Amino acid sequence: MQNAVILINADKGQVKAVAERLAEVEGISEVYSTCGRYDLVAIARTCDFESLAELVTGRLNAVEGIRDTETLNAMQVHSRHDLETMFSLGW
Repeated sequence: MQNAVILINADKGQVKAVAERLAEVEGISEVYSTCGRYDLVAIARTCDFESLAELVTGRLNAVEGIRDTETLNAMQVHSRHDLETMFSLGW
């Protein structure tokens, strides 16, 4: 399994539309809108590096409204918590 965090900036006024499009892309498991330097954070989960490369250089490039991205490949897991637990507010 190859996981990655993809940091995304969208065109002005397109954050919600881009997030909705990203949520439909095969290989993207979660999409979060954020404040700060990036508009969106997408979590990618693919079976191997080649599939991740196709996702980032192919399918994401086809999503209208994405201005730029930065992809952070996960190399090792250093936590026992899964992403749902990590992002949970615990309510």
